[in-house]
Amino acid sequence: MTLASKRMTLAEYLAHDAGTEQRYELVDGVLVEMPPESTRNSRIALFLLSGFLKLLPFQKISHKDYELVVSGARARVHFPDLMVFTDELVEALSGAARGTILLEMPPPAITIEIVSPGKTNRDRDYRYKRSEYAARGIAEYWIIDPDEAQITLLTLVDGFYEAAVLRGNDRIQSAQLPELQLTVNQVMQAGE
Repeated sequence: MTLASKRMTLAEYLAHDAGTEQRYELVDGVLVEMPPESTRNSRIALFLLSGFLKLLPFQKISHKDYELVVSGARARVHFPDLMVFTDELVEALSGAARGTILLEMPPPAITIEIVSPGKTNRDRDYRYKRSEYAARGIAEYWIIDPDEAQITLLTLVDGFYEAAVLRGNDRIQSAQLPELQLTVNQVMQAGE
């Protein structure tokens, strides 16, 4: 749901206080209300979070709590489901008053989106965020699609993503988390 028809700049968005706990993404300068997450998607995100915590210090993991500024013709800010930070990004965020990854900061190592039902959500995760995250320099972008029971693992090569579509017992082979030992089935079963 769109909150306002007036387009905002990034500075206006960062200064905006809606006076509510409701979260909003900024899409082409317009505030868009984020609906509550489905139980299935929340379980998948928590399952991955628990696995990542076995491999990384908690400071290097974000679970829907940091917003990510991406470049575009108009201001855009997303709340990815999960992110894995680089050491440089952890340092850049230390002491920050707000959990915002600005354009001048290093990008996360991994950004993960879990596709919510609906064509708009699919287009946003598969098309728009793909190009935005590549332009942002994010080394890996995972698109977890529970409806299709697949994970699209996108790896940044020379400024563009190369895709590997994983299904079933395929192991998630992350260059950023090489010690990760999970299959697509394990991730999908977490959402059941």
